[in-house]
Amino acid sequence: MSEKRIPFGIMLQGPGGHMNAWRHPSVPADASTNFDYYVRTARQAEAAGIAFAFVADGLYVNEQSIPHFLNRFEPIVLLSALAVATDRIGLVGTLSTSYSDPFTVARQFGSVDLLSGGRAGWNAVTSPLEGSARNYGRDKHPEHALRYQIAAEHIEIVKGLWDSWDDDAFVRDRETGQYADFSRMHRLNYKGRFHSAEGPLNLGRSAQGQPVLFQAGASEDGVSLGGRHADAVFAGADSFEENQALSRRLKDAAVAHGRGADDIKIFPGIAPIVGATEAEAEHKYQLIRDLVSVPEALRYLGRFFDHHDFAAYPLDEPFPDLGDIGQNNFRSTTDRIKRTARERGQTLREVALEVATPRTRFIGTPEKVVDEVIRWVDGGAADGFVLSFQVISEGLDDFVEHALPLLEARGRHSSLLTGTTLRDHLGLPFKESRYRHPSEAAKSTAERAA
Repeated sequence: MSEKRIPFGIMLQGPGGHMNAWRHPSVPADASTNFDYYVRTARQAEAAGIAFAFVADGLYVNEQSIPHFLNRFEPIVLLSALAVATDRIGLVGTLSTSYSDPFTVARQFGSVDLLSGGRAGWNAVTSPLEGSARNYGRDKHPEHALRYQIAAEHIEIVKGLWDSWDDDAFVRDRETGQYADFSRMHRLNYKGRFHSAEGPLNLGRSAQGQPVLFQAGASEDGVSLGGRHADAVFAGADSFEENQALSRRLKDAAVAHGRGADDIKIFPGIAPIVGATEAEAEHKYQLIRDLVSVPEALRYLGRFFDHHDFAAYPLDEPFPDLGDIGQNNFRSTTDRIKRTARERGQTLREVALEVATPRTRFIGTPEKVVDEVIRWVDGGAADGFVLSFQVISEGLDDFVEHALPLLEARGRHSSLLTGTTLRDHLGLPFKESRYRHPSEAAKSTAERAA
C-alpha cells in the first residue's frame, strides 16, 4: 500500500454545495457574500493542512438558480482578498475561457500568484450555461466542441504570456539604472483563429513559476484538453469505477501529449458526511436532504439541462427520454444522470432528490470515510479530493475533528502543509519557463503555426 500523503482542497461556495445550504442553522444565511465567514473557513482549512481553497463561478442566473448563487463574490476579487488573509493555503478560482480575454486572465491570475507568494491556481472552464451569451452581448452560446477549441487556444496564450519574462529578468540595479534585462524578455506573437496576443505580459513569474492550471470536464473534448494542459483536474465523483476509468483516460492523454502520467493530478469532488455512528451520519444526511422540496429538486435538476422544465413530467414514472437536451451544457454530468437513471430504473422523483442531495460512499463513520478515501487513491481513482461539503460549517468541522486525525495516524495526511507554494502542496514541480529549453519553445511555436 502507498504511504503518500493525500492532498485535499475545499470548495468555497458560500454556505455549501447543497442548493438550500443557506437554510441550515450551522451557517450564516448570507454566507455567499459574508467575507468574514470566508476568511474563517479558509483559515480553518489552512490550519488543518488542507492544500487549497477552490472558488467556483457561473455567469448566468435566473429564478431557477441555486439561491446562494444569485448573490456571490467574483472569484478573482475574493481570491485576492484571501491572499492577504491567509499564509499557506492554495487559492484556486474558476474563470471562463469562452467569455474572457487571455491577456487579462494572464494578468489576473499572475497577480494573485504574486500577491500570495505562489499559491494561485486557475480552473479554466468553457462555461456550460446557455444564458451566459446574453450577458456578454452575444447572440449564441458556442457549441460544446467549439468552446473547447476556443479554450485550447485561450490556455495556450495564457501559459505563453506567463513566460514573458525569465525568472531573473528584473535585475533592478540601482547603480547602473537597469530595471530589466530585455534579453530575458519574450514576446509571444500568437495569432490564432479566436484570439491573438503580442506580449509581453506586464508581470513577472512567481515563486512557483506559473499558477497551477485546473480543468474540469470528462467529455472527450475535456479529456483531450486536460491531457494537454492541465496540472490538475476537478472530476465528478459518482463512483470509484468511473473515476478510476476517468483518471486512466486523463493520464493516458497526458502521456499522449508528451507529458508524464504523474504530471496531471485527479481531484474528484466529494461531499463527506461524518458521524460518530452510521446512524448519526444518516441523521445528518436526512436533515440536509429535508432542506429541499420536490419542486425545488426538479428546478435544481433542470439547471444541468439548460433549465429544462421537469415539472411537466409525471413524478413517479421512469425518468423521461430527453434526447439531446443538456448536450451543450454540463455534458458529462447530464450523460451520467441519464445513464444512471436508465440502469437503475429510477423515476423522475428519485433522480431529482438524489441529484439535489447525492448519497455517496463518503457518508458514515470516520473509519468508513477514511477507508474509502484511501481506497480511491490507492486504487487509482484519485490523487486527492476537493471537499465539496453539502453544508460547509458542519461538514468541515466534522472532517477536521474526526477524519483527518485518522488519516494522519495512517501517514496519509499532515496538518502542516508541505512547502510554500500550491505546486509544493500538490507534489508538482516548479513550472520551468518554456524559454529555459529552447527546443521546447521552438516546438510550441511550430505547433501554433501548424
